[in-house]
Amino acid sequence: MLSTILSLLLSITLIVLGLIHFNWVLGGQWGFEAALPTNEAGKRVLNPKKIDSLIVGLGLSAFGAFYLFQAVFTTIEMPDWLTTYGGWIVPFIFLLRAVGDFVYVGFFKKIKSTPFAKMDTKLFSPLCLFMALAGFAIQIFNQ
Repeated sequence: MLSTILSLLLSITLIVLGLIHFNWVLGGQWGFEAALPTNEAGKRVLNPKKIDSLIVGLGLSAFGAFYLFQAVFTTIEMPDWLTTYGGWIVPFIFLLRAVGDFVYVGFFKKIKSTPFAKMDTKLFSPLCLFMALAGFAIQIFNQ
């Protein structure tokens, strides 16, 4: 039961994040500037192209579908290797994102005063940590 609820929460969250990235691919600007780290002078340290947003959007959507299939479409069998390895790899990716690069991104970043850094501390990194912990919990509950 808890595994199903966590899977649904993760699938909805990941699909919404994927849609935000697709919006950027199509030229939308909502949240774009806030999602990009900057140095202390305000210059972006990451300048993604549309193809980058497309790849991330596809990945997030695929991760969302992975958890949706675990929660809702349980009659559709996924390969054992996918549920075993994918179920550990996906949350590990988000754990790495939460920890960060120790400079601009994550809980252990050095640059903490920029608008991105503040959003990262309040929202982005905690969300990644939640997704990691939820993903690990799903794997443990489903064993």
